[in-house]
This record gives sequence, C-alpha cells and structure tokens, in this order.
Amino acid sequence: MLVSLTVGKVDAGVAVLLTEDKRLIEFPSILLPPDIQSGSIVDINVARNQQAESIADQKFHALQTDILSAFGSHSPQPPQLRCRNATQTSIVLEWDPVELATAEFRSLSLYRNGTKAGNIPRDKLSTKISGLALDTEYTFHLVLRTSAGQYSSEKLNIKTHKMTDLHGITITPGIMPSQLKESLAETVSSMGAKMIDSVRIDTTHFVCTEARGQAWEKAKEMNVPIVVPDWVKGCEREGRIVGVRGYYLDADPKLRQMGPSTHQQRASVTSIPERARDSPRIETTPPTPERSKHARRDEEAENVSSPGAEPPTPPPKPSSPQEQVSQKDGASSSSVTGTTLNEQEVESSDEDEESNDTETEDAEKSTPVGKGKDARDTSAGKAPSSNPGDEQFSEVEL
Repeated sequence: MLVSLTVGKVDAGVAVLLTEDKRLIEFPSILLPPDIQSGSIVDINVARNQQAESIADQKFHALQTDILSAFGSHSPQPPQLRCRNATQTSIVLEWDPVELATAEFRSLSLYRNGTKAGNIPRDKLSTKISGLALDTEYTFHLVLRTSAGQYSSEKLNIKTHKMTDLHGITITPGIMPSQLKESLAETVSSMGAKMIDSVRIDTTHFVCTEARGQAWEKAKEMNVPIVVPDWVKGCEREGRIVGVRGYYLDADPKLRQMGPSTHQQRASVTSIPERARDSPRIETTPPTPERSKHARRDEEAENVSSPGAEPPTPPPKPSSPQEQVSQKDGASSSSVTGTTLNEQEVESSDEDEESNDTETEDAEKSTPVGKGKDARDTSAGKAPSSNPGDEQFSEVEL
C-alpha cells in the first residue's frame, strides 16, 4: 500500500506529515530521507510481513511452554511424617526431605495435639519430644509454608509406653570387655530392646564401663544417660524400666535398686519390731488374797482390848450402783504411763480408810461414853452394816 504525504514541519525528532484530507500525522524524522524540507512529498509503502510474524509467534509459544514446564508442572509436596522410636516419656519423629519444586521455603512447624510446638530448621530431618506422660496418646503433624502455599502432613497418632514395656529402649554400647558386651547383647535381645553401634537421636542409654572414647564424648554432648551394664540387668530382673540414678558410671553401687522379692522380705522383717515397739506395755498384778472372817475378828478384838491402841478401821461405805459402774469403767482403763489396774484399786482403798479414821476420831471426842455405840454406828456409815464382825466389835467396846 503506497501512501503520499506532504511534509509540513520537521523538528529534531518528529516530523508533521499531512494527508490529502488534511490530517496530521506525527512521524519520526529519523525515518525520513535526510534532504526532506517543509513542503516535500514523500511516499510511504505499508505492507504486512507474514514471515516475521510467524517467527515471532513461534518464539512466544516456546517461551510460554518453558514457563509452564518450569513453574506449572511441579508443586511442593506435603511432608511425610513418621515415628522413629517411642519410649515412656519421649518420642522421636522423622520425615523425608521437603520438596519445594520452584517455590521458596518459608517455615516448617510441628504441631502436637493441635497446638504449635515450635519451628524446625530446614536442614533437620528428625526431632525428639521429651517430657511426655506415661501411657498417653499424642497427635503430631507438620505444616510446611512456602511461597506457593501451605501444605500439611497427615496426622500421626503415637502412644507412649508403659513402665513394663521395654521395646522402646535403644542402647549404644561403649568401651567394655568383649564377654560383657556379648552378655549385654543377649540381655537386650531377651528384653525386646534394640542395640545400635553409634550414638543417634533415638539413643536412650549409653552403656559402658570406662569413661572414654568418641562415642562417650558424643553421648555426653547429647545429654544421653551414661550407665553401667548392671542397669540393663536390673531392667530385665524387675521386668520394668528402673531409674538410672544408682546406675550412673560414677554412682555409688549402694544406691542401686534390688529385686522385688528381696525388698519385700526386708520390709516384712523390719515391720515386725516396729509394731511391737509402738504398742503400749501393760502389766497385771495378781489380786491380794482376802483374810478370813475369824482372823479379822481376832485382830479387831486385840485392837480394842489394848488401852492406847487406835480405834479400828470401820468397814467401807456401801457403794451405790452408779459408783459401781464408774469403778468398773475406771478399772477397765489403764493409763499410758504404766499405772496398773490393781494400783488404782489400792490407792482408792487407802484414801477411804484415811477418811473413815478421821471421822471416827472426831465422833469419839464429841460423844459421851454411854452413847459411844450410837456414835460409832453413825460414824461408820449412814446404813447399818450387816457384817457380824461389826456387831461383835460394838459389844466389846461397851
């Protein structure tokens, strides 16, 4: 297509061209011939370049294909979480390297029972969670955040072991005699535990007899309990995991636990003297035999016939039913300080005799001789005595 245009004005960068219908067209002056001036007529041929257009289309489609293959065919993959080892109080988790494709890494977080437990560095492929409860089920999952979005792993349910479950114990042997190491391997196999050659994140105990070596240093750096082989024997004997306090490499052997049978025997033997020591001591004194009535009468007669003798002791007052009940209650109880029952009876009888003697002396001083019998009967008690020895005593006094 050929178009004739009239040059109207030429500037440094732009030339103004006029069409036949008086339209203005701004055209780059660099594309015009160098000798063009105002009023010159130029012919411009306009045509479509099919070949160049097809080449450009091919390049554009190739670029789109490269972009799709590089950024559209691969995407980040969710983490694959699994359990490596579980014990009574700890769980070791591991996962495969994360696949980010062309996305950028933002963060990798571990969640326990729906709560965020913490962020994990990108170069780490395992982690250990300690301080868990015995025989308790926990739920774990990983969340990967990238520039292409967020990806979560499947939830993993893990239950911690009981004290009697020894399958989670993983032992790394250190420096020890070869025979002891073979015996240790047999014990570990019979327990159902595992033995590995190197110290890893799932190592629960490091067993050795000498504190030296690279493995010992690594176990010390990782805060792995370093115990003697007797700890493994103790777990096998007890049928449960035992504390490591008495089985450390530098611990006193006296602190180590003993078998259940020996412990129970010692407990039963020591409990017997303690019970005997705690019980109060009660002594029983046999009762004093009573004198016959004839001997008591003769004794009273001798006391009356003697001029300077003291008046005889009157018989005790008859006790009421309430006093008898109280005396029985008092006699049935014994004091903790060791006072016996018969000692209480003797003390009470002595007090009664002293009070009766005082009353008799006061009555003799204030009563005439002719009225001695009535006064004596009154001082002896409110109720007349039915004892035949008392009647004989009154007649002898007169």
